[in-house]
Amino acid sequence: MTDKAMIRVIVLGLIRSGDRIFVAECEDPVKKDIFYRALGGGVEFGERSIDALQREFREEIQAELTNIKYLACLENVFIYNGKAGHELVQLYQCDFVDSKFYELESLEFAEDCGNFTAFWMPIERFRSGELRLVPEDFIEYC
Repeated sequence: MTDKAMIRVIVLGLIRSGDRIFVAECEDPVKKDIFYRALGGGVEFGERSIDALQREFREEIQAELTNIKYLACLENVFIYNGKAGHELVQLYQCDFVDSKFYELESLEFAEDCGNFTAFWMPIERFRSGELRLVPEDFIEYC
């Protein structure tokens, strides 16, 4: 059996507040490139993507979601940390149950791959090209 790269299925939650979206700042350690991504994570075998979305938000930032609506499946082919990646992204629009999340300046959280900061970012900064939002097709739903 050969060692083949796998296509990973992930889920992301698009959460808006006025003209802002809730994102985490990330950095590619090889390219030293800063980019932004909505919160979410991997869908486990046998798990529905909507259940994975809710689990990931509970695990990462202890947040419950409401008004969850499926938007699209995006395909994301990329290079990160010097390695090729391929994801199928199940994208949902949702809201926080607890209004305190809409008032946050920033929120620190940890994942298996490191520590991150999430915060509200004006959508226009992504649309103008000033900042990079991934996957690239994500901006079409903001």
